[in-house]
Amino acid sequence: MAPVREIFISSDPQETRVAVTEDKRLEEYYVERADDTRMVGSIYKGRVTSVVPGINAAFVDIGLGKNGFLYVSDITEPKPDEDAFLEDGEERDKGKDKDKDKDRERSKQQHSHHRRSKIEDVIKVQQEILVQVVKEPFGTKGARLTTHISLPGRYMVLMCNDARLGISKRIEDPQERSRLREILKQLRFSEEAGLIIRTAGAGKGQKELARDVRFLSRLYQRVKRAAAKSKAPMALYQEYRVSERVIRDSYTEDVHRIIVDSKGEFHDLRRFLNVLIPGVKVRVDLYKGPAPLFEHEGLEEQIASIFDKRVDLPSGGSIIVEPTEGMVAIDVNTAKFTGRKNLEETAFLVDKEAAIEVARQLRLRDIGGIVVIDFIDLDVSSHRKELVKTIENALDRDRAKTNLVSFSEICVAELTRQRMRRSVEVVSHQPCPYCHGKGTVKSTVTVAIEAIRQARRALADTQHKTLELLVHPQVALRLLQEDRASMSALENQTRSKILVLSDPSLHLEQIKTQLCE
Repeated sequence: MAPVREIFISSDPQETRVAVTEDKRLEEYYVERADDTRMVGSIYKGRVTSVVPGINAAFVDIGLGKNGFLYVSDITEPKPDEDAFLEDGEERDKGKDKDKDKDRERSKQQHSHHRRSKIEDVIKVQQEILVQVVKEPFGTKGARLTTHISLPGRYMVLMCNDARLGISKRIEDPQERSRLREILKQLRFSEEAGLIIRTAGAGKGQKELARDVRFLSRLYQRVKRAAAKSKAPMALYQEYRVSERVIRDSYTEDVHRIIVDSKGEFHDLRRFLNVLIPGVKVRVDLYKGPAPLFEHEGLEEQIASIFDKRVDLPSGGSIIVEPTEGMVAIDVNTAKFTGRKNLEETAFLVDKEAAIEVARQLRLRDIGGIVVIDFIDLDVSSHRKELVKTIENALDRDRAKTNLVSFSEICVAELTRQRMRRSVEVVSHQPCPYCHGKGTVKSTVTVAIEAIRQARRALADTQHKTLELLVHPQVALRLLQEDRASMSALENQTRSKILVLSDPSLHLEQIKTQLCE
């Protein structure tokens, strides 16, 4: 029996949250704040402010305060939204392996062309160009840009200045690829724009795909008209709000219903659906219950668990998710699960559960970059091979581009995942103002020792006989009990009186001293 898929949208003036569930289990989660600028996917008419041959890139003013970053490869090498085999006007072989061989050869040719290209030969300072944001600004870096502009629909991607046709690599069946290829040829509407059938387009007929093309062609014409009328820097097209993006990318015929708790959002989505898929009846319900929607559906607790380091598995095992500066490390443990057979079978069961859960956590947390997974060691070669298949199948559900780079004999997997936007944790959290990102604070013993040292410095070479030592209650208790002898010795040495005062409002590491007459 197919799982019941539902999309829940909770909107208020501060933020909009979207949850996609299967049988009430959270599978995707998105949040967008009212003051967030929707950048990834947005199209700008920009002006080149500087060309830097040393890094083969240019900086482009797109009107956002911080210049965008444009590599030469993002000018000379087409990079569509979704990995696809692209047609080049030649007769295509029907075999999947031959498709891959041709694609690899074309990739080599493009890479060779990229090596010969110099940024100063393809772009000039003060030049006005159309660019699209492919990555949000991160830290001190500006947004990453491309001149290869694409507009995604439900089943199709329109490439504005690349006339080739393409089919997603994830559609592997040769007969299905051949069928879709014939439909593509009939759907072409412009000699300067190309089309890619996305993974969601598998099994769709010409009617559904043509409807998507009409929707995208209208957007394309709107962008062209805006570009002709405007002067750089100027925003020509802004990506949809989070609720509309999720509907566009995640709504399929197997979605049971869409539930919205805001009347304004409800009417906006109804209008959007009429434009996106006119004539198709979609069940959109307005929630009017007394309890908040996400609380009523049991989603708040599941959302809160996204930020936990430890994730429990059905068997009793667990995974530990540890983000670092350069990568995300994930450790798989048997934890409470001891199994009923031998150690190999126990490890194999936990590893398979972990592979599925890791793929889900990558989607939920929107983790990008390098991910290293330390699975429990497996001695049986067939088990390792099946685990790799489990990982690959689980990652296939991810709309972000993922690549399993390696899987070693000691069961350490390395993969990469496309990073376009800030992760859910970055949006929802800030660095700890107390530990400054270390993830730990000083122990009570350490702070007590530092308090005694600070008191000794304050009493050195002074005529004052009384010192107030203000600390956190836990530190005060330590000073008055275990460290009482050290405090008395210091009082005798300095011929003074030390008053230990506790203040619950102080941070554990905070120490204040005050000399009294």
